[in-house]
Amino acid sequence: MSNFVFPPAEIPSSPVRGTDARYAVRRIFCVGRNYADHAREMGADPDREPPFYFTKPAHSLTPSGATVPYPTSTKNYHFEMELVLALGAPVFKVSPEAAIAAIWGYAAGLDMTRRDLQAAAKAAGKPWDTSKGFDQSAVLGDIVRRSELGTLDRGAITLAVNGVEKQHGDLADMIWSQAEIVSNLSHLYHLHPGDLIYTGTPAGVGAVVAGDVLVGRIEGLGEIRLTVGPAE
Repeated sequence: MSNFVFPPAEIPSSPVRGTDARYAVRRIFCVGRNYADHAREMGADPDREPPFYFTKPAHSLTPSGATVPYPTSTKNYHFEMELVLALGAPVFKVSPEAAIAAIWGYAAGLDMTRRDLQAAAKAAGKPWDTSKGFDQSAVLGDIVRRSELGTLDRGAITLAVNGVEKQHGDLADMIWSQAEIVSNLSHLYHLHPGDLIYTGTPAGVGAVVAGDVLVGRIEGLGEIRLTVGPAE
């Protein structure tokens, strides 16, 4: 038995809808600018440039229904509503046709962002880590098995703040499909069960403040909720 200097951290995990099981989370990958309208919104060209990625630490995972404090070091805290893929098989250098079989489940997710820190990092040509990978920045709803849903490649994706709709898109509007994302990422990493992929957000991202309640929905999958609390 290993003799750890400090007790190992608890493994982040998410409930699996309809079961008592939990999905242990290994890594969190996020796809940038995967909807044309959002790419334009962020001042980018929406043509099919190769997909690009950033990551969040697994410990940034936060369950739907949580109240999180307004994060430190920002005055521009943004929401991004996303479909999340939960992988259930190891894949490496696979084709899109083979990649789809690695998707074990789906969840609704919120990629929370310190937008002012991201803008400053972009302007300086620096990494985005502090704008994307902070505590409680990866909100996740219950995972639903793909065997129950089929391939969730179309359907409305929406986000409302205090009952007012801010984002409305369709999963069919992704620039890069689920299979293409998993295939492309598998040429960069050995992917494994426990890896989550946030697949990008439609247009309409915006800032929230303490007291705001966010409710996101994905057709056929369900909703995700988050309440923004006071700053620490």
